[in-house]
Amino acid sequence: MNEKYNVYLVSDSTGETLDRIFLSLKSQFANFEYEKKEYAFVRTEQQIDKIIKECNNLENSLILYTIVETKLAKYIANQSEKNNLPCFGILGNLILSFSKLLNQKAIHKPSAQHVLDDDYYKRIEAIQFTMSHDDGKKVDDINDADVILLGVSRTSKTPTSIYLANRGYKTINIPLVLDQKIPPKLNSKTKACVIGLVADPERLADIRRNRVAIMNEHQIKDYTNLDSIKKEVNDSKNLFKKNNWPIIDVTRRSVEETAASILKIIEIKKHT
Repeated sequence: MNEKYNVYLVSDSTGETLDRIFLSLKSQFANFEYEKKEYAFVRTEQQIDKIIKECNNLENSLILYTIVETKLAKYIANQSEKNNLPCFGILGNLILSFSKLLNQKAIHKPSAQHVLDDDYYKRIEAIQFTMSHDDGKKVDDINDADVILLGVSRTSKTPTSIYLANRGYKTINIPLVLDQKIPPKLNSKTKACVIGLVADPERLADIRRNRVAIMNEHQIKDYTNLDSIKKEVNDSKNLFKKNNWPIIDVTRRSVEETAASILKIIEIKKHT
């Protein structure tokens, strides 16, 4: 039986960066059993002392931290060493290396990435736009979008749209329904990057059956019928090919992977 670790994620900001790094890290180890404990906005030695004390009360404790203030970063490293606790600073060496490369001193300011600058307001605007255009709600201002996603039901259109919005891209997602036409404005030239999402029909059938069971909507037969789904997917592929829209198969992709592919397509489109 594998040992279970108590993983302390300690950040001087929201902890979002550290959480994502840990998510990537743990995915590389198949038999890593752990319990995660998160501490955000840690900016005093007293807070660190409390965390160290808690670590000492549990077996197999380890600390991962993102603390940019030099004195506090040294303090958590020294206290961990004194108490024989494994401790890993995620940003320290990277900031130092960048400082040397750029030949300038780092500001060591917590939450520096969360300033209310133009990029921040751009993301907020993109999120508001995307939410109001979810699932084909609005298409009259289609030319205001950066990205337009099309796909049959359960091809991850909404979560992918929200992810892109958080990156600052105004996104419209439009569901493709069997034997229904797409909005006429899509047939005309649009500056937005139009992308088609597809998935394996059998996988879609499984997902839809689960959704129907949860929603208690068993009267919807065509929605979960495999032959009907195959026709939906085939028709959507034909539509995408007819309009020369890029196609992404989301069957075995996470939302992040799908979004990364879309961003790559956007970048290519900029240079063509």
